[in-house]
Amino acid sequence: MNKSYFYDNSNLISRHLRRIRKEQKLSQEALAAQMQLLGVDINQRLISKIERNERFVKDYELACFCQILNVTERELLADFYEIHES
Repeated sequence: MNKSYFYDNSNLISRHLRRIRKEQKLSQEALAAQMQLLGVDINQRLISKIERNERFVKDYELACFCQILNVTERELLADFYEIHES
């Protein structure tokens, strides 16, 4: 399988996803349940892998995370923008 990485990261949202989820007192299980309500087939284990930067994030997953957490894509992708706006 050909994998693509950005500065050795599987995804760029892991750190901010975890922080924002915890700030909102939302468990990984609850986040997965909300994702499933939006039609995304994801479970707690996959949320954990995303937060540990071990799994790629699909574009529609990013959009759904933003909708559930009431944040913008830019907030979850803050690490990317910090690198490119420095």
